[in-house]
Amino acid sequence: MVPAYATRHHGRMEARAAPPRARSTGDATSSDRQWGRRGWAPTWASRAVGLVGLVSIISALRPGLTGRLALVTELVPAYAPQAAQAATVAAGLVLLTLAGGLRRRKRRAWAVSVALAAAMVVLHLLKGLDVEEAALSGALLALLVWTRDAFPGRPDPRSRQHTAAVFFGSSVVATVVGLGVALGDPGAERGSPNARTVLEHVLLGLVGVQGSLQFDTSEHASEVSAALALLGGVVLALTVASLLRPAGGPRPLDLDDETALRRLLAKPGHQDSLGYFSLRHDKSAIFSPSGKAAVTYRVISGVSLAAGDPLGDPEAWPGAIGAWLAEALLYAWVPAVLAASEQAADAYHRSGLDALELGDEAIVYVEEFSLGGRAMRSVRQAVNRAQRQGITAEVSMVDALRPDEMSELVQAAADWRDAATERGFAMALGRLGDPTDHDCRMVRARDTNGVLVGLLHLVPWGPDGLSLDLMRRDPGADNGVVELLVTELVNYSRLSGISRISLNFAVFRAVFERGGRLGAGPVLRLWRRVLLGASHFWQIESLYRANAKYRPTWEPRFLCFPTARDLARITVAALEAEAFIVLPRVLRRRPR
Repeated sequence: MVPAYATRHHGRMEARAAPPRARSTGDATSSDRQWGRRGWAPTWASRAVGLVGLVSIISALRPGLTGRLALVTELVPAYAPQAAQAATVAAGLVLLTLAGGLRRRKRRAWAVSVALAAAMVVLHLLKGLDVEEAALSGALLALLVWTRDAFPGRPDPRSRQHTAAVFFGSSVVATVVGLGVALGDPGAERGSPNARTVLEHVLLGLVGVQGSLQFDTSEHASEVSAALALLGGVVLALTVASLLRPAGGPRPLDLDDETALRRLLAKPGHQDSLGYFSLRHDKSAIFSPSGKAAVTYRVISGVSLAAGDPLGDPEAWPGAIGAWLAEALLYAWVPAVLAASEQAADAYHRSGLDALELGDEAIVYVEEFSLGGRAMRSVRQAVNRAQRQGITAEVSMVDALRPDEMSELVQAAADWRDAATERGFAMALGRLGDPTDHDCRMVRARDTNGVLVGLLHLVPWGPDGLSLDLMRRDPGADNGVVELLVTELVNYSRLSGISRISLNFAVFRAVFERGGRLGAGPVLRLWRRVLLGASHFWQIESLYRANAKYRPTWEPRFLCFPTARDLARITVAALEAEAFIVLPRVLRRRPR
């Protein structure tokens, strides 16, 4: 049974009057168990396929046993062993490619592996009566058939067109190269074969069948047959690689989804400071059966990456989490959550995911904030310096800004950005000046000439909070501009009923704070040095210190994931989502 949401998002249905519904609680519980325990079958089948692929390649490249080979050549044409040898190398390479797809429970990877395991039995016997390798391939075939129910991962429907294009394109190239191989030695062919005969010979050779073209020596015929079989194997490998491409995910939010999410954000109860960022246009949403909770996520490189807490009633979270995990299992995505709160991490853990503390969110409580005292000396001095230079700041609702004022802010934010691509996913909205974000706040700083020198953009956090989305400063302006902007925001909040402000997220904050203390252990000190080195590229430490000077309350945030072996893949997907890794345009998957 396909979850209702998954069917809707991967099909062609568009109109909806009610929030999407997920599969039943029983199915979600089943998916929770599978993600929690995973089972041995995908892992061991993946290892077995990789082992057979490696053994097959080694076996095909080493000389065969003379006695066995002589027996084979008595039963089959002379070209068959060499063609089978080339086909075995190609099939072994394809099996190595399939190993990763099997570990991710891909159904297509299982189907192709079954076909290749069966073919390997024949190929090993043909290339030199290698009974041992044939028996190993037969054992792999039996294992795959026995564990067939462990591979439910459906492919992305869009991959059919891409796979067809790859197959036909590579086939054309292989045919052209094959014609060059067959006709590369003038005079090697017997008689005067016409173009049709040569083409038929090449096409048959690509699938390992001997054509009607006659050569001057059997050795030359065998070389051509082996080369054509290898070209056919390359076509097969490219086609399989296309078949195993990770599913690109459901389409991004539409108007109905966004309306339903805004209703959840407006309801009283648990409010996550990152909740408003669920409205990013590159995310998708999946709802609990009751419609009272939702998980928003984006599929990147085969990882279904959620961010922050589920929206809505915490009592309905398990239904939304279960539906999200069921969809991930259905399409063989790796589920992961960035920056979940402790309450949400516990909910994800009960659904079968593990959790790792990722860092801390800096929260300033308005009534506790003061520029007085020694601890706030640096902030106080920076604010005073900016004010002495005549810099002023003001806070406005976004819907109160004129179009020309908003255009100025959007242009300045783009000009002051320190990267070619807008960064952020878990704690960034990714848009500025969108008319749907009318309830956001903008803090602007100007110099004595009225020139814009800094800005903050904040999104709502429940009825009494704000969450920082964007912070920009003119590189030529004084360093105290940001401190002045934050201070003015706090003063505005006191008068506007705002009680809490979420600032930036500090990755591995505890490492920086504790690793430099007297008595810190060697592992903690080493980890701190590693992060300091990484800070030269990603400003990890500077971001922590930029938050720490406001003396915030630190709230831990967690990374949730299925198993430790998925962490490398999740890390790459998270870096891509946050735009620290930017793929070339031709390699990006477009959402539906």
